[in-house]
Amino acid sequence: MSDAIRVEGMAAPRGRFPHVKRAGDLLFVSGTSSRRPDGTFAGAAADAMGVTDLDVRAQTRAVIENVRDLLRAAGGDLSDVVNVTAYLVSMNDFGGYNEVYGEYFDETGPARTTVAVHQLPHPHLLVEIACVAHVPQAPSTGEEHEA
Repeated sequence: MSDAIRVEGMAAPRGRFPHVKRAGDLLFVSGTSSRRPDGTFAGAAADAMGVTDLDVRAQTRAVIENVRDLLRAAGGDLSDVVNVTAYLVSMNDFGGYNEVYGEYFDETGPARTTVAVHQLPHPHLLVEIACVAHVPQAPSTGEEHEA
């Protein structure tokens, strides 16, 4: 069984890395955005003139739900998350991001670091989240090693 997990039905990583990597009882979720499988972004729209409307609340909600879906595919859930690192393009968006984050996690939830970055991999992205979850592996029955 591979420790690298790519989840069908999710936006494919834009590089040579998995959605999730298992190391023992820990799941490491790669940086995740609001990108949908069809390449569009939740919380991002452009009109006919190319004027963009970017919504950090909608993007944050989509990012956390994408993380949730990745964790579920690997046998975990948001309740298993122990550490979150969030990247914002602008700290002016911190309030909206923090508001939505609080809909999913409270003071008993994961440790968190939020930093501002110069840019993310697409100009419509306002937020990206990477996290670590503690999800114990199922005990081995030993049967797979019998001759």
